[in-house]
Amino acid sequence: MSDFNNHSNELAILKSAVENTNEAFVTIDQNHKVLFFNKAAEKIFGYGRHEVIGHDLDVIMSHKCSRDHRQAVELYAKTRVPRRIGHETEMLATRKDGKTFPATISFSVSDIDGFLYFTGIVRDLTETKALREQVTRSERLAALGQVVAEITHEIKNPLMLIGGFATQLIRETEDDKSLKKLDIIADEVSRLESLLKELRDLYMPRVLNIEEIDLNSLLREVYSLVKGDCEAKKINAEIKTDNKPVIIEADRARLEQVFLNLIKNSIESMENGGNLSVQPKLIGDMVEITIADDGIGIPEDYQEKIFSPFFTTKKQGTGLGLSISKSIIEENRGSSLSLKSEEGKGTVFKITMPVCKAAMKESIKTTKARLPDRDP
Repeated sequence: MSDFNNHSNELAILKSAVENTNEAFVTIDQNHKVLFFNKAAEKIFGYGRHEVIGHDLDVIMSHKCSRDHRQAVELYAKTRVPRRIGHETEMLATRKDGKTFPATISFSVSDIDGFLYFTGIVRDLTETKALREQVTRSERLAALGQVVAEITHEIKNPLMLIGGFATQLIRETEDDKSLKKLDIIADEVSRLESLLKELRDLYMPRVLNIEEIDLNSLLREVYSLVKGDCEAKKINAEIKTDNKPVIIEADRARLEQVFLNLIKNSIESMENGGNLSVQPKLIGDMVEITIADDGIGIPEDYQEKIFSPFFTTKKQGTGLGLSISKSIIEENRGSSLSLKSEEGKGTVFKITMPVCKAAMKESIKTTKARLPDRDP
C-alpha cells in the first residue's frame, strides 16, 4: 500500500511539474492525436486545451510542419531509428492568431505496451532573440560611437574656425555678393555643427539621469513651450491630461527632447493650420502617450524607413531626429515608439512606457492627505 501511495505521489509531483513549467509540453500518440497540452502550451500557442486535446496535431501546426512531423512519426514507428528524438531544433512556429514566432523543440518517445507516445517540448525564443538583437545592436552602436567620437573631434575644431572666420568677415564686408556667400558659409557651418551634435546623441554612449517623473506635469511644460508656435500657425492644440499623477521612471531632459521633437514634427506637417492632440492613457501597468495630428501624413512606402538614420521627408533636415527619439525611448526598459500614418489625413505617434505603480500610490496618498477634511 505504501509503495502504491509513493508511486501515486511521484506521478502527482511529476504531473504538477510538467503542468506548471515554462516550456510547452505536447504529447501525441502515433496516430497524431493530442493527449496532453499543458498551461505553457496554451500560453505559447494561444489555444485552449479543449481546442487541442483529442484532436489531430494539425490544429496547431502549419501544413508543411504537419507533413514533415507526420512523416517523422511514421518513419520512427516503422524503423525505431531516432533522427530528431533527443535533439533540440530551432523552428518557426505559428500561434492561433496566425503570427509566427521563433522556438526550439526537442522530442522524446515512450513505448508503453507496444504503443508509442511522442512528446514535444517547445520553448518560445521571442524574448531571447530580442535580447540577443539588443546586445548585438548595443555592441554595434558602441563600436560606431567610437568612430563617431573620433570623426566629430577631427571635424569640430576646423569647423569652428571656418564659422568664426565667416562671422568675422560678415561684420567687416560691405560687398553684397560677398555677404551672401559668407551667409551661406555660416549657415552651412551651423547646419554641420547641428549634424555633429545629433550624431553624438544617436551613437555615443550616454549616462542617463533616471528619476521619477510626473508625466502629466512634463507634458504640460512641453505644451507651454510649443503653444506660441501652434498659435502662430493657427493650429488647434490640446493636451488631454488630468490632475492625477502618472509616475514613470526616465531621464526627464531626454524625454522632454522626444516630446518636443515629435510635437514639432506634427506642427511642421500642418502648413495651413489643423488639429494637434497629446493624450496620455493608462492601460494596466503601462501608459500610452499619443501625439496625433491631421497634417499631410507620411506615404506608406516611407513609413518603414522613417526611424532610420538620415532618412527624411523634409527639404531641410538631417534625418536623425526620429532615430534619436526612438533610441531615447527604447533606452527605457519595456518602452516603445511607433507611428500610424495615412497620407493626406495625418499621423499618430504612440509612446508606450511602464508606470511606477508604487510611486503613483504614494503620490495619490500624499495628494489625499493635503485635501481639507469636509463635514459630512
